[in-house]
Amino acid sequence: MMETVLVIGAARSGTAAARLLKQQGYDVILTDSGPVQDRTGLEGIQVVDNGHPDWLFEKTYAFAVKNPGIPYRVPVIRRLQEMGVPVYTEIETAYRAADGLRYAAITGTDGKTTVTTLLYEMLRRKNPAARYAGNIGVPLSEVVLETAGEEADIALELSNFQLLGTETFRPEVSVVTNLAPDHLDYMDSLDSYYASKMKIYANCREGDWFIRNTDDPEIMKYAVSIPCRIVDFSLTHPADLCRHDGSAWLFGEELFREEDLKIVGDFNLGNAMMAAAMAFKLGVSLEDIRDVICTFPGVEHRIEFVAEHNGIRIYNDTKATNTHAACAALSAFDDNVILLAGGKDKHISFEDLRQYDPIVRHCFSFGQTRDKFKDIFSHQTSVETMEQALEEALRIARPGDTILLSPACSSFDQFSNYEERGRIFKELVRQRLQ
Repeated sequence: MMETVLVIGAARSGTAAARLLKQQGYDVILTDSGPVQDRTGLEGIQVVDNGHPDWLFEKTYAFAVKNPGIPYRVPVIRRLQEMGVPVYTEIETAYRAADGLRYAAITGTDGKTTVTTLLYEMLRRKNPAARYAGNIGVPLSEVVLETAGEEADIALELSNFQLLGTETFRPEVSVVTNLAPDHLDYMDSLDSYYASKMKIYANCREGDWFIRNTDDPEIMKYAVSIPCRIVDFSLTHPADLCRHDGSAWLFGEELFREEDLKIVGDFNLGNAMMAAAMAFKLGVSLEDIRDVICTFPGVEHRIEFVAEHNGIRIYNDTKATNTHAACAALSAFDDNVILLAGGKDKHISFEDLRQYDPIVRHCFSFGQTRDKFKDIFSHQTSVETMEQALEEALRIARPGDTILLSPACSSFDQFSNYEERGRIFKELVRQRLQ
């Protein structure tokens, strides 16, 4: 008899999971609290939209799959858990569906997308079938459907939301880039947020690698009971993966020269070192690793150079959705930064940013949190919108200044997501400089 599976959330990952589970022979019900307009590819799948009616909970399910953005505390998830139904994210169900894929998994508060993108570029030098997936925007279920049983290496970016719903997932090499306060509007506590990241290596075996960032005290505190080989990383002291004499080294072998790296800041050097070590573990040659290091231009929306006008340089760092990421961006510049910051209030302190007051010539803050920057920077002005912040920044900017959009907040008060915020920012810059 065909088993029934409930998929909750009809966004891209939910529809991909539903299609994959249907292909695997399950009877699939896809439900969403809102309307499901586009039903392409959902033939043979029962779609229940505009709410979760009671009759859904009268059925027997083998398991349920939830969109990672849906908190576990919402009624529909709690009801399933009370029924004894296992609740996974699409990462777990996609992992179980494909034997021929090898995973390098990346999580952490900041730097995930840079590491994932760099790693993907290295992996595809070895084999063009390599893919990226996960929190970077491509559901793993889509990759499994498209690879159709072929062997491939996957650079997999994972949020803690995605890791929470895993049970058997196992990468051959993994890393937690760093830990800093985030998502306190979703998680029960900071402790539970940090602990959730450590699920990344829970099922690893002796021959697998976990790259441990020894520069991060929270990682050193939470990364315990590691069942695989620990590869220690540091930018500041000798380690398995470290910097020395202008180069990045892994087990005493030179990975690449620092001067060949195009992306700015020590944190990006660390990101590149992590990606290179992961690529090395999955069999990428040093020559291919170095070629990518020399040519990689950076990730869109992460300290992305937008324009230079009259000696004023403008950067889009919309992906800095927390203070730790904004600090990383500010640390890449020496002085004369006009900072544009603000957004949705996630109830996180901005105190971390105070250390950069000497290099912030002025902060124009916008959105829900605009007034929370008043006590952080000596020179600060609150405005309503990002557009107004940019106008004010351009008004006072002079040659040698850097205008940096690094919000330190998520975008959901005024934008659909951080990508939309970044695209609009770049378009506004182009319009103003015409």
